[in-house]
Amino acid sequence: MAVREGTYELGPDEGRLLVRTGRSGLGRRAGHDLTIEATRWRAAVEARDPLDESAVRVTVDVDALEVREGAGGVKPLTDDDRAEIKKNLRKVLDVHRHPEITFVSTRITGDGGIEGDLTIMGRAKPVRIEAGLDGDRVRGGVAVPQSRWGIKPYSAFFGALRLADDVEIEFDVRLPA
Repeated sequence: MAVREGTYELGPDEGRLLVRTGRSGLGRRAGHDLTIEATRWRAAVEARDPLDESAVRVTVDVDALEVREGAGGVKPLTDDDRAEIKKNLRKVLDVHRHPEITFVSTRITGDGGIEGDLTIMGRAKPVRIEAGLDGDRVRGGVAVPQSRWGIKPYSAFFGALRLADDVEIEFDVRLPA
């Protein structure tokens, strides 16, 4: 991965940071696969050559996670559904005690890997994000098992409908000129 050296401050104006959820359980047909967008986030990127001297720090405002889409389900996702999902999300992630989710890189590899610590609800765990540079765009993602951070996936209908443990985090950002 070739790198354009520099210091970059990135946020929603430069790209998107999405969380995608899936469903499990016997009642999965009733629920929705969600696309949730982080509408307030910031990233500080120190891009260096060689690449392993680079660093990334991302901070996401948990209260600014917004439901953008709901695929599947027996009925379309309504504004009331979105509001209820946001309320549940704030409760599950304990936004009052833990208002931010952070990622701090510990190592950037030449094969498109960004290793670092993802902190959710005050718990830091190592993850490896796959990323690729295409011109001035950086795209990538990682699967995050909620239970690894002590998060019990949302369930309804006495557990018949459950959010799948793994959520997909995706990003697509443009590096400024």
